[in-house]
Amino acid sequence: MTGGRRVLVTGASGFVGSYTVEQLLADGTRAVAAIVRPGSNLWRLDRSLVDRLTLIEGDLDRPESYRDALARFAPDTVVHLAWEGVGPKDRDEARQLKNIESSIELLNVAHQVGAAHWIGMGSQAEYGPHMASIRETDATRPTTLYGASKLAVSHLARLRASQHQMRFVWLRLFSTYGPKDHPRWLIPYVTLRLLRGERPQLTEGRQNWDYIHVRDIAAAVVATIDDSDAEGVYNIGSGRIVTVRRVVERIRDLIDPSLPVGFGELLYRPDQVMHLEADISRLQRATGWSPAIDLDRGLAETVAWYRDHGDRTG
Repeated sequence: MTGGRRVLVTGASGFVGSYTVEQLLADGTRAVAAIVRPGSNLWRLDRSLVDRLTLIEGDLDRPESYRDALARFAPDTVVHLAWEGVGPKDRDEARQLKNIESSIELLNVAHQVGAAHWIGMGSQAEYGPHMASIRETDATRPTTLYGASKLAVSHLARLRASQHQMRFVWLRLFSTYGPKDHPRWLIPYVTLRLLRGERPQLTEGRQNWDYIHVRDIAAAVVATIDDSDAEGVYNIGSGRIVTVRRVVERIRDLIDPSLPVGFGELLYRPDQVMHLEADISRLQRATGWSPAIDLDRGLAETVAWYRDHGDRTG
C-alpha cells in the first residue's frame, strides 16, 4: 500500500458504493475502510473484497460510534456515498434532514483525524426541472426534500471544507443502472417483470433521461479521488439522453420481443422529470474520465445478471 491513498468509504454496501470499493481495491495501491452499521448486509461485496476492507462498525448519526476507529485507520480521503432514504417513496420524508447533520459531522470528524480530501455524492435532483443539457453552473431548483437536502449538504460541506482547508468535491449523479441495483428502480422492475412473463405497468415513456452504468460511475469517483487538482462540483452522467420507452423496448427485446409492455397504463407523476441530460465536460477536462460502457452493452449485461440472480437483495 506504500504511496497509495488511504480511503474511507461510506455507503460501501450500497449500489454505487460496492462498485466504488471494488475499483479502489483493484490495483492494490490503496488501503480502503468502510463505515457499516452492525449487522449490515454486505451481499453486493464479494468475500474477497470484504476480506481486504477495514470494516468500521458505526452509525453515521452517532459520530462517537466511529470516531476512534476512524482515527486508527487515519484516512487521507473520505468518500461519502451513504444516504438515508433514497427510494422513490422516501423523497419527501422528514428523515432526509437527518442526512444533513450526519454528513457535516462526518466531514468534521474526517478533519479531526487528518483527512485532507472530502468527496461527497450529490444528485441531479438538486437541479430540479431543466429542458436542456445541465451544467454545474445552472440554477438549482430542487422539487423534493431529497434534492433540497443534497443541495444543503453541498453548500455546507463546501463551507466547512474550506474552513478546514480540505479539498472538496461534490458529484451530482444522474440516472444509474447496472447489475445488483435495487428492484424498486425502473430498469430492474421492468427486467424482472418481463423475465417472469408479466407485463410491466408504465407511463407512455416519453421521458428523456441520461443513464450511466454503475461501473462508469465508480470510475468517475475514483478519478476524482486520484486527481488532487479536481475540486468543486461535477456532473456524472453519460452525456446522452434516451427515451424511457426505448430503454424498456430494448430490455424487452433482449428477453423476448413478443412480450407485452404496458405503456400508458400509468399517469406521469405531478412532478415528473421529463428531461435529464448531464453536461459532463467539466469532469472530463478535470480528470480525463469518460464513460466506457454504452447503453446496449450495459443493458445486455444487466438483463443477464437479473436472469441469473432474480430479485436478490441479500
